[in-house]
Order: sequence, then structure tokens, then C-alpha cells
Amino acid sequence: METFDIGDRAVGPGEPTYVIAEAGSNHNGDLETAKELIDAAADAGADAVKFQTFRAEDLYVDDRGLVDDPEDSTYALLESLEQPYEWIPELYEYCESRDIQFMSSPFDERSAAELAEYVPAFKVASFTLSHHPFLEELAEYDKPVIMSTGAHEQAEVEEAVGVLRENGVEDIALLHCVSSYPTSLEEINVRAVETLDREFDTVVGFSDHTTDPATAPAAAVALGASVVEKHFTLDKEMEGPDHSFALEPEGLVEMIEDIRSTEKALGDGSLSLLDPETGSANRARRRLFVSEDISAGERLTDATVDILRPGYTCREGLHPRYYDNVLGAETTRDLSAGDPLTETDIDVELSSDD
Repeated sequence: METFDIGDRAVGPGEPTYVIAEAGSNHNGDLETAKELIDAAADAGADAVKFQTFRAEDLYVDDRGLVDDPEDSTYALLESLEQPYEWIPELYEYCESRDIQFMSSPFDERSAAELAEYVPAFKVASFTLSHHPFLEELAEYDKPVIMSTGAHEQAEVEEAVGVLRENGVEDIALLHCVSSYPTSLEEINVRAVETLDREFDTVVGFSDHTTDPATAPAAAVALGASVVEKHFTLDKEMEGPDHSFALEPEGLVEMIEDIRSTEKALGDGSLSLLDPETGSANRARRRLFVSEDISAGERLTDATVDILRPGYTCREGLHPRYYDNVLGAETTRDLSAGDPLTETDIDVELSSDD
């Protein structure tokens, strides 16, 4: 899959990992808290900060009259966490001032319409992946789509990708996700990133719900993830459903630092002599040396040629591949024990040298 742009940021293989700091609804209904979350994400070095935009009535069955304890009402909880639409331009502008991209996952058509002007891509939450009419709606906005794959089988992911592509969306990133809050390291199955990469012609990534700030995200990047998403909060002790498994700001910093370190460690995969190795290679790679004094015209034998490391003394000796070639050759000059054996020291012409 080729890279594509999210705003002014190229995303995909060969590009720095696109890190989404998932603020979700951890603003707890307070605009200033939402701005503090933006500050924390920007200070940590995230590429985007993402909220969630929904209306309870478009998302859940109203269960307020169906549960004995009002506190058990999913509808009431979601209604309390709704992000006001009037926040959107203000949060967008605040993100602009902090040089971080503003994103928010829409969970319904109204919210998508409110967000469309302000987000560089749409993020589809795992439980929305199989809402095909909604995917068709998102496709009309001609934006990249980042889609988490939790709680769905591979065949369902294939269906969803097909819906997007049939409706004109080509720039797609699929994020492996386990929709368990939190997810243990034993359950996170990071190798699924490789499966997405192998089975789908999309950019691939990882949406993480473990509480460990570094292990799973760094492993995902090592396995090919181009996008990493992680929940964060200002304080894990705050009230709300998503705070307990989210990273606090220092954990977000640690995660992003580990991702960037992993990128450095991965390199480009080439098998070649690297600049930092040159000195040690010159000292430690074996070469052909004369093991005793030899007069010009004498023939070399296995008793008079050694294959040794030159250390700091010299590095001009012939490569060990020529050992069999030089045995039996006559020397062209007097040589002393410990001298490197070079092509000009023998009467045999070698086809190439190291």
C-alpha cells in the first residue's frame, strides 16, 4: 500500500509512525479540560489528538426506563459525555495553535456532518465497522478513513473495506484493535498487524487498550504499524468510563519516545557494512598474513600463510577467499613474518579483491 496524506502529514510505510492521542470523552464535559488534553498531547509529540463526537439518541437504545438503577443506564452515561457541537471549531483552532491535528470519531451521521469541515480524516471506531450505511455516508466526504477492527472477524473487515472502496474511498488505514478495556498483554495479539498487512492493500496500524505505555505499541511498529492510537487522560483517578485504562501524560510521552526509538532501531533493513562498523571491521575481519620470513621466489604453503585479524597494525592483506589461490604461488619480493600478503606480493593474478 502506498502512503497517503492526512492533512500535511504523509502516512504509511517508510514514514514516521502517525501517533493519535485518543482523548475520547475524557474531557468529562468541560471545554477547558479538553484544551488541557490537547496541550498534553501536543507536549508529548503526538501527531493528532482525537475526541469522540456522538449523540446518545443516535447511538443507543434509550434504556433509562428499563434498568432498576439509573446509574446503570448506558444511554444516560453517553448523554452525559456528549461533546457539544459548538466546541468543534474552537477545539480545531486550539489544535492549530498547538501545531497538532484535530480529529474526532463521529458515531452518527449528524456528528459526521458537523466534523467534516474540521477533520483531515475520519476515524471509524471498532463497533461502527459493520455499520455499512454509515460508511457509505462517510465516503461522500472524500476524506481518508482510519478504521479500527476490534470485535469483528476478518470477513467482516473485508466487507467494510469493500463498502468504502465501492463508494470511492481509496485512502484507508486499518488498525488492529482488541475491544476489551483494558486488554492484557496476553490478549493483545500484536501479530494481527502483520495479518492486516498481508491480507489487505491498506496502510495498517494499531489501536491499543493495554495499560502498558510501551510494550505493545513498540512491538506493533516493529511489525509494520504505520499508525498507533492510544487513550490518554489527565488523571486516571478522574470519574468516567475511559480514564482507568488510559495513559497519563507522562505515560503518553514514554510511549511516543519508545515508538521513535523503535523507528530508529529498525533502520532500512539493508544488509551492508554500516559506517559505525568500518573501524572494527578493518581491525577484526581476517586477512592473509605471512607467518615467517620468506625470500623472493619462494612458494607459499599452508605453513607460511596465516589467516589472522590485523588489529591496529595494518589492514591491506588479501581477503581469506584467496587462501587457496595463493598456496603454491611464488613471492615477488622478500617478506617478513607478520607482513600482510597483497596481490603484488605473488605471481598469481587474482580476478577481484575485497
